[in-house]
Amino acid sequence: MQRNGAQILIECLIREGVEVLFGYPGGAVLDIYDELPKYEQLRHVLVRHEQAAVHAADGYARASGKVGVCLATSGPGATNTVTGIATAYCDSIPLVIFTGQVPTGLIGNDAFQEVDIVGITRPCSKHNYVVQHTEDLARIVRQAFYLARSGRPGPVLVDLPKNVMQGCADFVWPENVSMRSYNPTYRPNFAQIRKAVEALCQAKRPLLFTGGGVIMSNASEECRALAHECSIPVTSSLMGLGAFPGDDPLWLGMLGMHGTFAANRAVSNADLLLAVGVRFDDRVTGRLSAFAPKATIVHIDIDPTSIHKNVNVRIPVVGDCNNALVAIREHLATHTPRKWAEDLAPWQAQLDAWKQEQPITWSQSDVIKPQEVIETVYKITQGNAILTTEVGQHQMWTAQLYTFREPRTLITSGGLGTMGYGFPAAIGAQFAFPDKLVIDVSGDGSFQMNMQELITAVSNKLPIKILILNNFYLGMVRQLQHLFYNKRCNAVDISDQPDFVKLADAYGAEGYRITRSEDLESTLRTAFASPKTAIIDVHVEREEIVYPTVPSGASLDEMLLL
Repeated sequence: MQRNGAQILIECLIREGVEVLFGYPGGAVLDIYDELPKYEQLRHVLVRHEQAAVHAADGYARASGKVGVCLATSGPGATNTVTGIATAYCDSIPLVIFTGQVPTGLIGNDAFQEVDIVGITRPCSKHNYVVQHTEDLARIVRQAFYLARSGRPGPVLVDLPKNVMQGCADFVWPENVSMRSYNPTYRPNFAQIRKAVEALCQAKRPLLFTGGGVIMSNASEECRALAHECSIPVTSSLMGLGAFPGDDPLWLGMLGMHGTFAANRAVSNADLLLAVGVRFDDRVTGRLSAFAPKATIVHIDIDPTSIHKNVNVRIPVVGDCNNALVAIREHLATHTPRKWAEDLAPWQAQLDAWKQEQPITWSQSDVIKPQEVIETVYKITQGNAILTTEVGQHQMWTAQLYTFREPRTLITSGGLGTMGYGFPAAIGAQFAFPDKLVIDVSGDGSFQMNMQELITAVSNKLPIKILILNNFYLGMVRQLQHLFYNKRCNAVDISDQPDFVKLADAYGAEGYRITRSEDLESTLRTAFASPKTAIIDVHVEREEIVYPTVPSGASLDEMLLL
């Protein structure tokens, strides 16, 4: 039976198990929107900006582990998706982005709302396609989802010319996907596993370093089992938070620029660093020449191009993180048993001393401290919430002070650092888990970048809470100017901001304002219990600084401490 391109596209989405499509219509995709109401299995969520559509699909993917999907029209609709695509690409998030395009006969003619979105997104997508013929559509969509979710996940863009959507073809669903040039390595080389185990068994000061790859490969349970069986202390990157319980005695906290004193000291003194699903980006390593100077580094990653990219590695292991950790534990079981806890007791004692020496701390004052807000959120939720964040100081305080016990409970822009990400990502996460408490921890600057999505949340009756740590500054930029530009703070004062409580009311949401510490817990409890979208505007200390801080170009041992 022949179907038009729009019908074929929607049928493909349904067969891929897509339940939610975030989008914004336009002329080039009207054939798709004309068909959508006929398919009750697929829910379309109308956002108010295409960037938000990608971020919402991204948040949905991170929370659920499924592929996120969004749709935009051609030209400016397509270019508005680029920031979201780059955000997902940097953090290896599985997305499929569909964009409209002018008819194939007009491509290259500077037609109305024509843009080369494939050329624009080539550097920041895992792959992209222009569908030239309707009969190729099902195959390409199938490949796009396969590429997005397999190997190292990432965003895949599919550009849809209008005549391809209007054309007709037989619908043929490819049950299997085979791509000769793309064959990810899932099973690690046994010889490399053996080397990793031998190095681990000889280590006196081992450290397990987890990244976002542990979460994306669903390897958290194996990671926890290995750490407990071998009494190995654990740290993580920002993207790895939640892979290991933040309340476990082996947990050292986050590593890097705003990492804990104990974690940063540990990596500088470890004799073995078992790095799983990490990129060794500059925010984690500090000055590369001084990173883990005493350690044999074992690096496990499914992407071979990530290994040796930033840090020289003694033992590379290419493969799926979960498979590699399973193989390591199986091979350890064949070795002569080691008294791990006893052998590593001196190392653990040193780590405990560092924890006590410089814990993450803050001083009380007459003004609400942002750290107090995060600690109160944890006191209320006990970790039973999904937290999304924007980007800035509030993001780092959340990472430092909220105890993440489970994977996929922190959703944040790590690699690209995208302001305006957290709120639309919270919308996606709430669609993935309608019954969970979803909180967007935001700054007053970041929230204003995509606050138009309030109407998306309200019209869909989403009980998202937008928690604004409002210091009336672009806080992280002001901090950098204060610390490293001789306190010359320029273009960061944003006290001329909207009244967020009135803004909430204008959109049909609830609005709360907190200016006193004594009102903090009770107001947060009231807002969190509400079934409505809510903005909680918390006025915090204006000039608070995130500590520890590692200056750019410094080593992890050169932390600025409170």
